[in-house]
Amino acid sequence: MKLVPSLLFFMATIPLSAESQDEPAIVAGKNIAIVQTVYGAVRGYIHHGIFTFKGIPYGEAERFLPAQKPASWKGIRSSMTYGPVCPGNLGPVLSDEYEFPFHRDRGYYSNENCLNLNIWTKKTGAGEKKPVMVWLHGGGFSSGSSVEFPSYDGENLSRKGDVVVVSINHRLNTLGFLDLSAYGEKYKYSGNAGAMDMVLALTWVKENIAQFGGDPGNVTIFGQSGGGAKVVCLMNTPSAKGLFHKAIVQSGSYLTHFTEDSIAKKVSAALLDLLKIEPSQIDSLQKMPYDILAAAGQKALAKVQKTLKPGDVTVFGLDWEPIRDGDYLPYQPGEAAAIELSKDIPLLVGSCKNEYNPFNPATRELSIEGVRAQLQKKYGEKTAAYMAAVKKAYPETVKPSDYIDIDLIFRPLVIGEADQKALSGTAPVFVYLFAWQSPVMDGIFKAYHNMDLPFVFNNIGRCEEMTGGGKEAYVMADKVSTAWANFAHRGNPNHKGLPVWPSYTPENGAVMIFDRECQVKNHHDQELLALRAH
Repeated sequence: MKLVPSLLFFMATIPLSAESQDEPAIVAGKNIAIVQTVYGAVRGYIHHGIFTFKGIPYGEAERFLPAQKPASWKGIRSSMTYGPVCPGNLGPVLSDEYEFPFHRDRGYYSNENCLNLNIWTKKTGAGEKKPVMVWLHGGGFSSGSSVEFPSYDGENLSRKGDVVVVSINHRLNTLGFLDLSAYGEKYKYSGNAGAMDMVLALTWVKENIAQFGGDPGNVTIFGQSGGGAKVVCLMNTPSAKGLFHKAIVQSGSYLTHFTEDSIAKKVSAALLDLLKIEPSQIDSLQKMPYDILAAAGQKALAKVQKTLKPGDVTVFGLDWEPIRDGDYLPYQPGEAAAIELSKDIPLLVGSCKNEYNPFNPATRELSIEGVRAQLQKKYGEKTAAYMAAVKKAYPETVKPSDYIDIDLIFRPLVIGEADQKALSGTAPVFVYLFAWQSPVMDGIFKAYHNMDLPFVFNNIGRCEEMTGGGKEAYVMADKVSTAWANFAHRGNPNHKGLPVWPSYTPENGAVMIFDRECQVKNHHDQELLALRAH
C-alpha cells in the first residue's frame, strides 16, 4: 500500500504502540533507570525510550521557613510516581463544558512537603549535555501543580526536541507568600518562601541534571499563566542569576510588579485579626490546620484589596504573589538594577488570541447588531473604528463574536515586556501570538487561556478534549514544539517548518502568529491596541 505524505506525517507523530515494538512500552525493574544524585540514587522507568523520574525531592521545609536542601538517603529511592502537590491546588472550578477540555488532575495527593520535581530524558549520563527545560506550572502563585493538566507531561517534548524536561512543585498561597516578617526574625523570608523554593529547585538542577543527560550550562525556564509570571519573577531575582540561561513567558506578562511589603504586612495583620491571634502567638500559625489558615488568608486578601488603588496591584488584583521585601527581592521589575540581572537572557514571550474571553457564554450567539450594541457601551463613537481595526488585525474575522472575544489584556502586556527587553537588554526577544482555534464543541473555546499547552509539549494525543486530536493539531504541535525546543538549544526559535521569525524590536513589531497558516506580521494590531488604550 502506498501512503500519502500527509498520512505518513500523521503516523510519525503518534507514539508507536507496544505491539509494534520488540520491547514493551514500559521498561521498569530493580536495575532499570538508576541515576546517582548528590543526595542518593533514584530509580525511575523507561516509557517508549524516554527515561522518566517522578517525585524526586529537591528540598524540605517547615511551614513559612526557607527550604533547605533535602537530606541524603542510602540505597536507591524509587521515583516512579508523582510526589505530593501543594495544598490548595484546586484552582477555579468551571462549568461542565469548560472543565471538559481542561481534563484536570487534582494531584496524587496534597501535602505541605511538596518540594519535588519530575524529569524526562532520552539518555542519562554526564556525557550527553542536552538542553534543559524547566517547567513552572500555572495557577498564579496560589494554585495548580506540575500534574494539573495532561499537557504538562514532558515525555513527548523530550523526545521531539532532544531536551531534558523538568517540572517542579513548590509552596503556594499562604504557605509560600504570607509575609510574617513583622512578627520576628524567624519569619523574615516567609513572604517569599515559594519563590525561594523555585530557586532551590534550579540549584538542584545545576547540581544534578548532568547525571540525567542535561547541560547545567544551558537551562531554559518556561511557564504559562502563573508559570509565566514565575519566569518573570526569577528574571528579577538576584539569587537566581546564573541558574538559567533562557526564558519563555506564555501568557504570564501580567506580573509587572511585586507586591510591596507594606501591602503584604497589611494582609498578614488582617489575617491575624480574623483569626483572633495576637502577635505573641504567631508561632501557632505553624501548627494551624491548613484549611483554616487558607480561608483566613483569602478573606484577608479581599479585605485589604478594598483599601487599595488600581496601581497598587497587578491587573488581576491583590493575590498571593512575590513581595518586594528590599532583601530577597530588592527591586521592582522594570527598575534598572532588575533589568541588569537578566539583560543577557534571550526571551520568548507571547499570549493567546482569545485568552479568557471565550469563557463568557453570553457572547457566543450574539448577532452583529448585538455585538455593536455591546461595543457601543464601551467605545461609543469609536465603535466603527474599533470594528474596522479588528478586521484589519484579523482578516479572518467572520463570526460576530470574533469582534468581542479578542484578548486585549495579555497582548498589550506582552508588547510592554518585549519593548522593555528589546530596548534595555543585549539578548534577543521573540514575540508570538497563538491564534489556532480549537474545533471542539463547535469552536466555542477558540484560542483560550491554556490552548497553547498541548502544542508546546507536543501532547495532542493526551489532550484530545482540548484540541480535537485531528491531523491539523498534530501539524501545529510539530511547528510549536520544535520552535520551543530550538529556542532551548540555541536561543532562537526558527526552524524550516516556519516562516523566518525575526527578533522583535519596537520598530518592527514582529510577531509570529501561530494559526492554520503561520505567518510573521509587523504591528498587525497596532491600531486595535491604540483604541483599547483610550
